[in-house]
Parts: sequence; structure tokens; C-alpha cells
Amino acid sequence: MNFEAEISLLIKSKYPLILVDTIDENYVAKQLSEVAAGLSLTAYFWSLTRGLRVGDSENPFYQTGEPARMLKTVDDLVRDAKPSLFVLTDLHKFLEDAVTARLFKDIVGRINDTRTTVVLVGGECRLPADIERLAARICGGYPDEKEILAEVNRVLAEFKKTSGALKLALPPDDARRVIKSLKGMSLQQIRNVVNTCVLKDACFDKGDLQEIEKYKKSIFDQDGVLEYFGSEAPAAIAGFDRLKKWVLDRKGAFFSESAEPPPPKGLLLLGVQGCGKSLAAKVIAGELGIPLYRLDLNRLYSKYIGETEENLRKALKTVERLAPVCLWIDEIEKILASSAGDSDGGVSKRVLGTMLTWMQERKDRSFIAATSNDIDNLPPELLRKGRFDEIFFADLPDAAQRAEVLRIHILKRSLPEKDFDIAELARNSEGFSGAELEQAVISALYSASGAKETISTSHLLREIKQTRPLSVIRAEDIGRLRNWARERSLLSV
Repeated sequence: MNFEAEISLLIKSKYPLILVDTIDENYVAKQLSEVAAGLSLTAYFWSLTRGLRVGDSENPFYQTGEPARMLKTVDDLVRDAKPSLFVLTDLHKFLEDAVTARLFKDIVGRINDTRTTVVLVGGECRLPADIERLAARICGGYPDEKEILAEVNRVLAEFKKTSGALKLALPPDDARRVIKSLKGMSLQQIRNVVNTCVLKDACFDKGDLQEIEKYKKSIFDQDGVLEYFGSEAPAAIAGFDRLKKWVLDRKGAFFSESAEPPPPKGLLLLGVQGCGKSLAAKVIAGELGIPLYRLDLNRLYSKYIGETEENLRKALKTVERLAPVCLWIDEIEKILASSAGDSDGGVSKRVLGTMLTWMQERKDRSFIAATSNDIDNLPPELLRKGRFDEIFFADLPDAAQRAEVLRIHILKRSLPEKDFDIAELARNSEGFSGAELEQAVISALYSASGAKETISTSHLLREIKQTRPLSVIRAEDIGRLRNWARERSLLSV
């Protein structure tokens, strides 16, 4: 259900108060005007600088710039009993004032169970507790894929008209990726990033995806608890063949409009530390061809009462808005580690409840890729079928997988593969994780550079022999984890 359909349903259901969180007030105002016209409602708009106006009129009601005076005027209009829609921008910032709050609550009480609705519009609206419970809250101001395509075409046409030259090189698949990458932005942000792309070289092609992803990351890194990540190509990870096939088998259902089979919900990756679980989440997003966002646990939890739950609610709402998207929850046990006790005042229990309900009931096209190193701290209700479609276990790599990991990291650093005896290195690195093999390559580069020598197999062998992998240092813990997975016959990656 898009924004216009959702808010129309709320208005027709006679909700007296609706709260719209948005970063694009003008876009929301335009949508609300169309909704009001479709429902035969008189639309009134208010802002602190422009006062209370009817529709597109530039002439405000007398002395309605000040919130309390505006609310008295609204109260008079409400008493006429004419079905109306009042769109009030940023009013939530003034509801800490006792008089303003009282006037507002009187209006909400008066229009309850009538065809008149008040809509509060703003970014990250916070309401006093006694008003919050009266409101239905939704997100708005984010165009759908059809509107994004129209806006991109408009910007490109305008650029071509003014500059006279524009090279377009976007096959249908790449064009779809561009449109999906632009989801979650306002129209103004879409205009900004598309203009930036074409102004550089008078060309709009697959290469501009990187610019779009960079721009989007800058927005989300400062915007909330979701962090934008680029996906990885399947070739960037060694092994994980069963996991990649599992994802590919479900890719068609993920994008299908048919109800059967239902789209996959996601998977949980358990396993030994450093064995590629986080990289696998990026590869999953790459296989599906959708953006990847990580739930940032450091930003989620807050010392203020109720703010942690609010942060999670906002993050999950954002995921629904961005869908289709891959949500990466790294080390999920850390977000739920305290859910069995009351040491944090019950915050983790409420977070767990919210997460479980959302995971079970969501209808959007979002795919969860969760990772965990510690199975003891995972609540059993999280592991049952329905929350995740499957649980995979990432074990220590065997000799063939170690050879492939070493090959990837050697080529990644532009080193000639023929200069290394990869089979010998793989034989001598038993018990090493992928992360430890990567670090061995990096350490060998340092040692070769310090000795002013060309890096070779001997440098890598020396670093491998000097390293005590985690499977040796924490042998008991790693052994217990592997035995646990073996006894339960979890699917290996």
C-alpha cells in the first residue's frame, strides 16, 4: 500500500489525528491535496511562517501565524462540521506549551468520529505522551519506483535540453538497479544525485551506480540506525556454494508478484568467527541484486527511556519503505543478549518482542541476513521456522577453500598468482579462518616491504607458521560450536 492509499484509509476510518514523518514536506503536501480532493474534503495548510491557508491560497486567515491563535481559528472551523483536512507543519514543536497542547487536544476530541482529520507533518515528530496515544503514525514523502523513473527521465531531459549532449548507456537490468538504488530518497535528493552524475561527464550509465551508492551512504550514515553498504559479487567469497544456490533458487520468488511460492524472509548464519559470515551477507545482496543495509547496534541502544524502542521502530519502518532490500543484522545475539533478564529494565525484552513480531508478520520484500557467533545467547523463539527460512553453519575452511581464499586476497592486491605456491600455503594453514588468511597476506606484505624484498611464498609461510589461529587459542569454544552444529545437522554453507 503506497502513502496515498494508506492515509486515505486512515482518514476514511475516521482517525482524528495522523502523524506523518517525512523529509520532504512539499511532496507530502501535494499528495495530501490530492487525497483531500479525492475524498471531497476541504484542505487547510498551516506553517509558522505562512499562517493558516485554504488549499493553494496565498492569503492566510488573520493572525494565524502564532500556533495558539491558529488553533482557535481551527476550532471555529471545526465547529462548522464541514468535513475537512487540516495539515499542520511542525506543530509538534510547540506542543510542550500547556495552552497550545490543551487547545490541540480539545480540537482532536471534538473531531473524534467525524470526517475531519488533523495531519501533523514534520521530520522525526515527537509528541507528548498523552497526545501520542491519539495519533496514527506513518512515513511519507518517498516516491515509489514509477515516480522515481519519471523524475529521473525529467532531470535527464532537462539536462539534454540545456547542454545539448547526453549519452545514455543503461540496459534494462542496470536501469532497474538504478531505480531501486534511488528508493528511500526524496525527489530533491534524487534530483541532486542524478544531476551530479550527468554533470561530470554528460553521461548516465552503469558506472553512476557507485556515485548513487556513495551519496545514499552519506545520507543514511548520518540519518539513523541503518548504515548503507554496497553489495559484493559472488566471486568475492570462497566456498559458500550451497548458500549461493539456496539464494538463487529463491530469487525468482523474491521478485515475483505471485503469492505462491511466498517470497523468502531470510536466513541466519551461525559459525566460527572470521569465516566469512559478514561477507556472505554482502554476497547475498549481490546475488539478489538489491541494496544492503546494516542495523547499527551502536546507534540503536540509547540511555533514554523509550528511545531504543523508538530507534528500532524507525529503522524497521525505513526498511519497509526501502523494500526490496537486504537487512544485515551482524552479531544478532548482541542486540538480544539481555532478553532473558531484567538487567536493562526490560529494554531487550521489548526489543526482542518487536523484532520477533516484525519478522513474523512483515509483508514487504525485505530479506534478512543475520549472523551470530554465540548460539548460547540466541533465544529459542528466534530460531524456529517462520522467523528465518533456513539456518546455515559457516565452518572453518577446508584445504580447497583455503586455497581459494588465498587466491582471492593475492589477486585483490594485484600480486601475480604464479609467484605463489597456493597449494603449499593451503596445506600449512589448517585451522585458519578466512580472516586469519587475509591477515597473513597483509602481514607478509609488511615483512617483505620492510626487508625490501618481493613478496613470495616464503614470506607467507613464515607469517602462517608464526600465527596461532583462533581454532588453537580457543580450541574448546570452537570445538563445542562445531560439535553443536554437527549434532543438529545444520546446513553447511
